[in-house]
Amino acid sequence: MSQNTEIPVRSYQLDLPLRAGTRASPLALAQTRAFLASLAKSHPSLRVAGALEEHHIKTTGDAVQDRRLAEVGGKGLFAKEIHEALLDDRIDFAVHSLKDLETALPRGVVLACTLTREDARDVLILPPDVELAETLDPLDALPPAALIGTSSVRRQAQLLAARPDLRPTLFRGNVQTRLDRVARGEVDASLLAYAGLKRLGLAHRASVVLSTDVMLPAACQGIVGVTARSTDTELLELLLSMEDPAARAAATAERALLHALNGSCRTPIGGYATMQADGTLRLDGLSASENGRFLLRRSISGAPADAARMGAELGASLKADSPADIFEP
Repeated sequence: MSQNTEIPVRSYQLDLPLRAGTRASPLALAQTRAFLASLAKSHPSLRVAGALEEHHIKTTGDAVQDRRLAEVGGKGLFAKEIHEALLDDRIDFAVHSLKDLETALPRGVVLACTLTREDARDVLILPPDVELAETLDPLDALPPAALIGTSSVRRQAQLLAARPDLRPTLFRGNVQTRLDRVARGEVDASLLAYAGLKRLGLAHRASVVLSTDVMLPAACQGIVGVTARSTDTELLELLLSMEDPAARAAATAERALLHALNGSCRTPIGGYATMQADGTLRLDGLSASENGRFLLRRSISGAPADAARMGAELGASLKADSPADIFEP
């Protein structure tokens, strides 16, 4: 059931207020506030003042901005302190960008619900004075030997596979920081997730929207996930009422793919699952080397109920035919 659907009134035996944990970045806050608004809309008992609280938690991933995440511990650094707050009973649930959540959650923490996916595509961000010419290849918008700001090895690998002349450079910070740095001319271009721009009301800042054929997204890009304690059965039932089954199937397939590839922030991996018109789930997966000289892309289709098996199978196929040294030991 989508989080936007009015559900039958049900009396939950919960202690209020419910405390929602979140990072304090503008995007994280926008996602959390949208979820809390939907939760209150669907459950009248939560519409009273003070029923839902927002708790900001600073993570190691937010604090370290001068290195790739892989150099300081990987994507789990955006959730470690949030998990600790959950297990210490300082918050009741947490709202995450699911692509930043590690595939193996700590004991006692579960993915309670997945919300309707926003546009999963990546976009090119160019300086405001750049005039775009009509072209069949969207990467032609980048000048020869362009300096590209990105901290994503997935984006870097796919760019270099298509345009070996490009020069990637480390680029971190929140969405507005990256937009400002491009506007100041620090780099010729950067890449961002379209979902984040849309949720911040900044979709107009996307210079070129890249199709998933050109740039395969990160696993779970555009999906918001909510975690909670595995023992809070009443709260888990409440959160499950906000579930989007299509997003859950996609997330299950993509996270299983990552798990099979032992994927981390060091490994260029893409994963994107979509529901087809005939009701089947299609999963596209990609493994690559950071320099783009090796890139392998494959797909698999099946029933949404088989999402976990599909992800594991596609991951095993990609791993078997990829150089061993591109994966974590």
